[in-house]
Amino acid sequence: MGNEKDEEQDQEKDQEKEAAGRAAAKLVRDGDIVGLGTGSTAYFAVVALGERVKAGLKIIGIPTSVHTADLARAVGIPLTTLDEHPEIDTTIDGADEVDPKLNLIKGGGGALLREKVIATASKKMVVVADSSKIVPVLGKFPLPVEVIAFARTVVERKIVSLGGLPKLRLKADGSPYLTDNGNEILDCSFGKIADPTALARDLSGTPGVVEHGLFIGLAKLAIVGRGNSVDEIQAKPTRRKRAQTKRVRTKPPSRKRQTKSRKP
Repeated sequence: MGNEKDEEQDQEKDQEKEAAGRAAAKLVRDGDIVGLGTGSTAYFAVVALGERVKAGLKIIGIPTSVHTADLARAVGIPLTTLDEHPEIDTTIDGADEVDPKLNLIKGGGGALLREKVIATASKKMVVVADSSKIVPVLGKFPLPVEVIAFARTVVERKIVSLGGLPKLRLKADGSPYLTDNGNEILDCSFGKIADPTALARDLSGTPGVVEHGLFIGLAKLAIVGRGNSVDEIQAKPTRRKRAQTKRVRTKPPSRKRQTKSRKP
């Protein structure tokens, strides 16, 4: 019974991811330069964009990882580089956690450095996620920190002094996981992160840290799958106003049995 329940929950989560990814892909306009994110939800956005390209949409993509580049080529999306197009119109990417201000934890897939470079080069970053990724406070998901191997021990000590518990990410064979840039990743458990901006500043100022997975103030819109619908959460330009949520009905994916969504 437990396995069946887990499989049903996984199917529902995949349906939400697909709904979010497809909804985000609809925002891309003809002629756009598009940042292509990495991860299980961004996957659906890339596939949906590939379908639109086959239907006549003219775009060029810049991938955030080798894996996404391979996927984009497979679905027919023309690719370019930041050298050729240093300004990106829209980036669609996933997240491991999203807070009410659209601050993010990213890097579960190991592409945090390139993802942040692409995000900061974008006019608009759209985050896609299933409903489980929306949290009141960041920190339940361990924060990925990309480091150079030479400085790992020093960085670990610094992270401990900041209240974190770092753990080196390993591959299945027990060797260190390496990013597309050849660096290592420390997955750092901080618990609830009361001040993400301050922690981001401390980590960015630590020699040996290449990049960290706190994305502060970069996302302009989050599209979140919830059952048979998606929520659109807009980032507000002022600190006094909270992010606003708008529910949008979408056509549910047809391959699986759907459950009726609750009213907001």
